[in-house]
Amino acid sequence: MPANPPTLATPPATTKRGRPGYDQQSVLRIAVDVFNRHGYEATSMGILAETLGISKSAIYHHVPSKEELLRLALEEALGGLEEVLTLDGATSGTAEARLEFVLRGTVAVLVQRLPFVTLLLRLRGNTEMERDALARRRAFDRTITSLVSAAQQDGSMRSDIDPGTVTRLLFGTINSIVEWYKPGGSLTAKKLADDVISMAFDGLRK
Repeated sequence: MPANPPTLATPPATTKRGRPGYDQQSVLRIAVDVFNRHGYEATSMGILAETLGISKSAIYHHVPSKEELLRLALEEALGGLEEVLTLDGATSGTAEARLEFVLRGTVAVLVQRLPFVTLLLRLRGNTEMERDALARRRAFDRTITSLVSAAQQDGSMRSDIDPGTVTRLLFGTINSIVEWYKPGGSLTAKKLADDVISMAFDGLRK
């Protein structure tokens, strides 16, 4: 079993351009914080400009639209989650080991990219972009369900609970982290993942 969360690639640094003091990544991070506070739909470019302390036209030096900010933010969250599924620990070994690896990786992404994952989890599917993001999220969940099913079939996990129910309960627990976890506190990302795995797997192992 992996003792540490998988190491994820750091998102590439964005070339600085536009108004001095801001680059696209810093504009994006501030915008995501505003989206999470006010809701994406309720946030206007005027609100973003006021928060950033720049004009709306200055924001357009960094991104062409509010929708592009949302796209970039969702890619930070979904790209991180999908990357976990490509790592060696997710593709080799027993089903139980792969499941544990992916869950630890999911917690790691959530902690590393907390504002972006928070935004993803609050989507309502009101636009095509949001619906596409939700479809990618459901595909990720289906992969977890298949791992749960495989672990049940090989006898390493109890089989009296539907795999889809297991997945929903696991992610109900993991997703709730965005509501209370404070990065930089005494609870480290590794200890958080250890606690999630212990709580979930002690009830799932045969």
